[in-house]
Amino acid sequence: MCEDDHGHEYGRDHGHDHRQERTGIGRRAVFVTGAAAALTLGSVSFASAAPREQRTRTVRGTLPPGSPDFVYVPVEVPRGVREIHVAYTYDRPAVPAGIQGNALDIGLFDERGTELGGRGFRGWSGGARTEFSVRADAATPGYVAGPVRPGTWHIALGPYTVAPQGLSYEITVTLTYGEQDEAPRPVYPPERAAGRGRAWYRGDCHLHSEYSDGRYTLAEIAQLARAAGLDFINSSEHNTHSAHAHWAGLAGDDLLILLGEEVTTRNGHVVALGTEPGTFVDWRYRARDNRFGRFARQIRRAGGLVVPAHPHATCIGCNWKFGFGEADAVEVWNGAYTPDDEVALADWDGMLVASVRDGGRDWIPAMGSSDSHRSPDVIGRPQTVVLADDLTREAIQDGIRAGRSYVAESSQLSLSFTASGGRGEHAGIGERLRVADDTPVTVRLEVTGAPRCTVRLVTDQGVLFTGDPLPVSGEGVVEWRTTASYAAYVRAEIRHETAAGPVPGALAAFTNPVFLGR
Repeated sequence: MCEDDHGHEYGRDHGHDHRQERTGIGRRAVFVTGAAAALTLGSVSFASAAPREQRTRTVRGTLPPGSPDFVYVPVEVPRGVREIHVAYTYDRPAVPAGIQGNALDIGLFDERGTELGGRGFRGWSGGARTEFSVRADAATPGYVAGPVRPGTWHIALGPYTVAPQGLSYEITVTLTYGEQDEAPRPVYPPERAAGRGRAWYRGDCHLHSEYSDGRYTLAEIAQLARAAGLDFINSSEHNTHSAHAHWAGLAGDDLLILLGEEVTTRNGHVVALGTEPGTFVDWRYRARDNRFGRFARQIRRAGGLVVPAHPHATCIGCNWKFGFGEADAVEVWNGAYTPDDEVALADWDGMLVASVRDGGRDWIPAMGSSDSHRSPDVIGRPQTVVLADDLTREAIQDGIRAGRSYVAESSQLSLSFTASGGRGEHAGIGERLRVADDTPVTVRLEVTGAPRCTVRLVTDQGVLFTGDPLPVSGEGVVEWRTTASYAAYVRAEIRHETAAGPVPGALAAFTNPVFLGR
């Protein structure tokens, strides 16, 4: 058995059928073709009942290979319901080597409907949970508390992968009747912490807790973030904003907590970074549907940044296929440094080279995050270090958007990277040194916390400087001279010794570029 980032486990075997069995009142299934389309199955209905009574219905069926991305089971909810509880199981037959087994995600939409945009969204747990409950005053992590109103609700199924034999499932819906408690008023973390004015602030913008497919509690994340020397984090659960209202008590003067989501589509993931509290971003589309731009604009209207995550990850549906025209930044380094991060770094560098054609005006900054889910994942490895005017949501976002940042494997590593001209001109990370093409330029890198690491300076021509390994103290200064005609930009990489890590010469840190020339 193996488990992917969504909590799915893949078994190995066979079987095929396509029918739906149900108790209660039903109607014939309605089929909509197309892998990215939806399929609506027969409904499950309940009659009214006395307070404190419970009524249960069970629905069974089998989905074939090639099923739509999303399947909806309507549930007719009468008046007087206090709580909805859903439990499900599905078969995990053995399959031959190289063939994907069954994995079935689940979520819930209320009587407001399943239309794209998520007005009726009430929660999503992907493959991380086998049951959940929703009521006015509380909900299972991943789901949104709120009134249980009468009407047609929908259980959303996402056949992430389907074995050649098909995917047989069983869903049990239990309604508890009675008077509803009052829904709590959400309280969100503040958008400001006690900063140090204009300074370098460390953050991890891609994290998961029990509110999606992680195992960390929110309190554990906050504790580990502080221990890692972080100044800010970003809540980024898969396809749900349900954690937003539970972070308030964990923020403090020493930790800014931004709110967002990891929008997890079938064609790649994107981190919505620092959106307004309570913002939900839909994920039910593929690149061929031409809908991503709509939701990228929604993220920005909600005050957030659009950050494609792990663009070259190898898990199913993780590789980024929407292009980078809507990106405010790109997550080049995700968790422990691996070969797909090396590919992402090279791809990003290629985008930098392409941006030189328009003077670097449309370049996309890079960042890094841990994507931590559970121990032994290390929160804050890596971390994005941002030069910001203060420790506020807006200031941190401004720094990331401008590329005034570098990525380091831990808070032990710090660096300063600048370029200067002959008349005192000066530029730092993410900035432009405006000098004539033939003006001598001095590039200076100061490093601490990188024992035995090697410094490389990378330009639009490739690696033009490789230094000797830094001493065991981890401290060192590198200076290199060039001109704007020779290097349109310069960025720094600090790499471990070749023998360290799963990738030869794995990164310890890297910077966004300094651009050279007018």
